[in-house]
Amino acid sequence: MPLLSVQNLRVELKTRDGIFPVIDDVSFTLDEGENLAIVGESGCGKSMTALALMGLVPHPVGRLAAGQILFADEDLAQANETRMRSLRGNEISMIFQEPMTSLNPVYTVGEQIAEVLRRHQGLGDKAAWAQAVDLLDAVGIPNARTRAEAYPHQMSGGQRQRVMIAIALACRPKILIADEPTTALDVTVQAQIFDLLHELREQTGTAMILITHDMGVVAEMAERMIVMYAGRRVEDGPVADVIATPRHPYTRGLISCVPHLTETLTDERPQLTEIPGIVPSLKTFGQDNCLFAERCAHASDQCQSGRPQDVVMGTQRVACWHAETIA
Repeated sequence: MPLLSVQNLRVELKTRDGIFPVIDDVSFTLDEGENLAIVGESGCGKSMTALALMGLVPHPVGRLAAGQILFADEDLAQANETRMRSLRGNEISMIFQEPMTSLNPVYTVGEQIAEVLRRHQGLGDKAAWAQAVDLLDAVGIPNARTRAEAYPHQMSGGQRQRVMIAIALACRPKILIADEPTTALDVTVQAQIFDLLHELREQTGTAMILITHDMGVVAEMAERMIVMYAGRRVEDGPVADVIATPRHPYTRGLISCVPHLTETLTDERPQLTEIPGIVPSLKTFGQDNCLFAERCAHASDQCQSGRPQDVVMGTQRVACWHAETIA
């Protein structure tokens, strides 16, 4: 039985032009200790999916309109705010994209970690502080006892992200959601953060949902992946299989956009492949057709006539009218 089962999730946002589904009938599962990646361009619904799992869909403009979020046989879609507060940071934790907007600037980083331990683990002030220092040391911050007294603005971007990881893992959650955890960090710090996440996940056995648009990160960190486009799941399967033989045209486009080094150097630099166009407006989300059709080289009249149904191809599921013919 999966640790987390999301069934037919639909999240709606209210705009000046009406109410539209930013997440449209998305289903997936997460097993204990599994590493799942959710990939796609900005605006495809990855972060909103994570916020729905955490019960943090912004009110009053957003609402969880339909679906189930089953966590240990409990439907979190029906849980009240009191129950969700007891789960957030304790059973399910999240590393947000930008630590400077997630950390409180008027409290030391040690105090912010200790607060989580006092609230969810019932520790006293001294015990919580001591464990906060241990957590800072565990995530690789030097002189942890001294740095615990620092404020967020006194730390580098990489150190702030490590603090966020320490907060997220303080209570040894069963699920860790990492939403673009290395945004705005340089390449070497990114590698350190991902190495740290991998090491801590092995130590704690925490299942992880990694939200990213970086296929290199997916290949290195995840075992299974979901590709989202315009609020919908368009493909999923084991990472090795999806990257080796992408079935959906959008997945193929994402993978072909990754720069490759050629063995032979020439005077002409090879043209980088790109997906034409952009993610459609939210006004089109929820329409009964393939929302990728306008950008797809394989689009036909059938793509405009109805929403593609899932096709199982080996270990992968693909929502495409032409998945079998273009494979």
